[in-house]
Amino acid sequence: MKLSEFDFELPRSAIAQHPAEPRDSARLLVIGNPHSNGTFADRIVRDLPQQLAPGDLLVVNDTRVIPARLFGARGTAKVEATLHKRDGTGRWAAFVKGAKRLKDGDRVVFSDDFAANVAGRGEGGTVILDFAVSDADLLAALDTHGRMPLPPYIERGDEPDPDDYDDYQTLFGIESGKRGAIAAPTAGLHFTEDLMAALEARGVERATVTLHVGAGTFLPVRVENIADHVMLTEIGEVPPAAAEAIERTRARGGRVVGVGTTVTRILETAAREDGMVKPFTGETTLFITPGYRFKAIDLLFTNFHLPKSTLFMLVSAFAGLDRMRAAYAHAIASGYRFYSYGDACLLYPQAGATVRSGAR
Repeated sequence: MKLSEFDFELPRSAIAQHPAEPRDSARLLVIGNPHSNGTFADRIVRDLPQQLAPGDLLVVNDTRVIPARLFGARGTAKVEATLHKRDGTGRWAAFVKGAKRLKDGDRVVFSDDFAANVAGRGEGGTVILDFAVSDADLLAALDTHGRMPLPPYIERGDEPDPDDYDDYQTLFGIESGKRGAIAAPTAGLHFTEDLMAALEARGVERATVTLHVGAGTFLPVRVENIADHVMLTEIGEVPPAAAEAIERTRARGGRVVGVGTTVTRILETAAREDGMVKPFTGETTLFITPGYRFKAIDLLFTNFHLPKSTLFMLVSAFAGLDRMRAAYAHAIASGYRFYSYGDACLLYPQAGATVRSGAR
């Protein structure tokens, strides 16, 4: 397929700059519900319990975002680095502006007591930065010197907004403390304690997986033939408890609801061809495009994504490209808010997109 097939026009005014307050007051577009003749239904996120059924399972990503954006210097030259993926104790692969000017052994100074040596090159043109400290000390230094790695369409200028340090974390990441993402799993930003209590009262269970969101999720596609795009690796885990919860859900006839594309990718990485999800720890480069048959999820709760992105390709694979283009056109005309701090969708699969095509 061609990259141009996943393009669409979006007014700049539709891009959310701050999250809804409270978070579960964001709008929710239900797409493809067969009980509504597959049409669109405008709801709000706190209506989610009524959209699900007792016995369904909500699977969430519990990664926590680190302040991965750093500003420093090599001699008199300014350096801006965004950490991308852990590469060993105190070492991270980073995207660096002007990376071609850096040589192995160069020292990049971020403050009087915080610096890194260039220790080679990684995948996708990244630079390996060796901070020569423990992981715990590095995270503490990032808390002092780093900024939240907000996507460029969230406009903050030269000074960060202190609210983003909380706004750009999910409830689940705050609970877990599993630090390692350079971007939020944004579908999870909509969930509040009140919404989770309402889901529990409805009889919807919860399972937790981890995908430390990195450039694999958000790196732009720069080739017209999407089959030529290479996903960078991301690190994740499907713990035994999550795999067991999915098996119990299947056995009772419930549905597995993936909260976000990151949950979907780590579950699909861990899934066998028959739909059985096994415990998994490791890296994934899974790139989901139309024609993929989903093995692990039955419904997908997600945000509105960028044109020509791997995320829009994934949702198009699940719900159908024509349906998603129509849904996005409806959302734009109806004033939905897009991207990381924006509104949400609940997607039903197109016919034949899942192994369990008969799931209720």
